[in-house]
Amino acid sequence: MVSGCGSLHPGVGSIRRALIILPLVATTFGCDQAPLEEETVVRPVRYTEVVAQGASEARTYSGAARAELETDLSFRVGGTLTQRPVDVGAEVNQGDLVAALDSTDFQVRLDEARAGLARAEAEQRNADANYDRTRDLYESQNASRTQLDSARAMAESAAAQYRAAAQQVEAARLQLSYSRLSAPQACTVAETFVEVNQNVSPGQPVVQLNCGGCAEVVVSVSDTDISRVDQGMEVMATVTALPGKAIPGVVREVGVATGARSTTYQVTIALTERCEDVRSGMAVDVRFEFATTAAGDSPVVPYVAVGEDRNGHYVFVIEPGANGAFRANRRPVEVGGATHNGIVIVNGLETGELIATAGVRRLTPGQRVTLLGDPEPTGP
Repeated sequence: MVSGCGSLHPGVGSIRRALIILPLVATTFGCDQAPLEEETVVRPVRYTEVVAQGASEARTYSGAARAELETDLSFRVGGTLTQRPVDVGAEVNQGDLVAALDSTDFQVRLDEARAGLARAEAEQRNADANYDRTRDLYESQNASRTQLDSARAMAESAAAQYRAAAQQVEAARLQLSYSRLSAPQACTVAETFVEVNQNVSPGQPVVQLNCGGCAEVVVSVSDTDISRVDQGMEVMATVTALPGKAIPGVVREVGVATGARSTTYQVTIALTERCEDVRSGMAVDVRFEFATTAAGDSPVVPYVAVGEDRNGHYVFVIEPGANGAFRANRRPVEVGGATHNGIVIVNGLETGELIATAGVRRLTPGQRVTLLGDPEPTGP
């Protein structure tokens, strides 16, 4: 026989010995080692705050800051770049030279056009004088009608040639002026694209300027929310590079069409505070507050937050536990109708409570959980 932690009595048959050895092993381990404690599983969960119908819900979209006026300057003519007196970060005033091309060819064309204008002017004076003499002779009956008409036609042709020559001079002057780039207003040089002695084509960007006192933010809003964004709507922007409280802003432009390879719409926000601290290119998160479309005071939760089994519908409410931990407690709920924003909860939840929105069917009542990131917005 086996007694306590003793050994098996010798002489017992092999079959009986095998049947007794197994409990002996378990008993031996039970005597020598303490039972292992079951490891506590802490599951990370996503969550949301319960809101009432008719209340506001938040959406956060990421974007980037840009200058109020961001422009790429380019020449309207081609040539070799001879001057670029500005570098990245330089501040320029209205009319300051930004870049210049070799103007030799343009100056030669202007001089030729001016010479042509002088010839046309001389020919016009000669034609006008000839017409005046012929008219006097015609009035004294010393010239024929044909001679008068011919002199008048030559005078009119000379006048037309003079006007054409004057336009050529103006065109050559404009071509010469196009060889110089000037700042349209007080700006900061954000980027340069070409160097001195480099050949530049018409329309090729040379310098990028950021102008305006306040930066603006551009975000891409999904097609499900763009209909709820209006000009003048107040938003809150969080700039990753600038610690502190969020910066208020106002929607200035709302896109009406998507990009070629996108299903989102561009929305431009004008910052109303600290805009001078925000630089072009900084990452920005913009928080929109949308009013829910349904009416009433019943809580609304996302579809994925509600589970169902043979006992009915339920959710997992996240409640604080000991030592700052959280626990997911199952709670039965009574559901109502479905809305654009989620499922209406008739009974069982209060607004402001936190509920799990992912992995509901894998949670167990009272399970310890950790919260992932910011709360997810209510709605599809």
